[in-house]
Amino acid sequence: MTVNRQTSWAFADAYGVDHADSAAGVALAWARERALEVGAGGVSDGTGAALRLLAAATDAKAVAEIGTGTGVSGIHLLLGMRPDGVLTTVDIEPERQQFARQAFRAAGFAGNRARIIAGRALDVLPRLADGGYDLVFCDGDQLECLDYLGESLRLLRPGGLVCFEGVFAEGRTVDSAAQPAEVLRLRDLLRTVRDNAELLPSLLPVGDGLLCAVKRAR
Repeated sequence: MTVNRQTSWAFADAYGVDHADSAAGVALAWARERALEVGAGGVSDGTGAALRLLAAATDAKAVAEIGTGTGVSGIHLLLGMRPDGVLTTVDIEPERQQFARQAFRAAGFAGNRARIIAGRALDVLPRLADGGYDLVFCDGDQLECLDYLGESLRLLRPGGLVCFEGVFAEGRTVDSAAQPAEVLRLRDLLRTVRDNAELLPSLLPVGDGLLCAVKRAR
């Protein structure tokens, strides 16, 4: 990547960030601090802006999120969703979800805007309604990404959108010489999404890579 492209990428990743003095901006900063404390990561500003845009573009009323973390991505999704939209977010770390709950409240969202479920995603997702979701955001265990894809296709309505965070594998490309299990699984995910006639995919170069695909209407 050239220096100019690196500069452009950095500018794009910071574009559209909330002003620090807004309630959402303050809540995002607080959630990011908590994420650093507990090692939960958190999507980049550019990835968050993309999620917010995609939620708005799909006029999302029901969104499912795999990997609550401390609420960084959830705030962005809620900002893009309809005012009556509900975010269903799942994580195996209930302690981190407590931070997310506080962050959502600080950002100004009513308590009924987020349904926070503690548990393993592959145990929780089968209990969610078929075709009941406009968008599914996956930021969980990369080794389970193909299973998340299968569940997402069931959960999404026709025209709904699935997104996978971190497909650049924390700075490693999927063509890297080093091939740990996560990278191999992500490579399988990219190939599966691209080759699935039911999906219309795009790989967005924001943050750690955001793979998106629309579930085509039959």
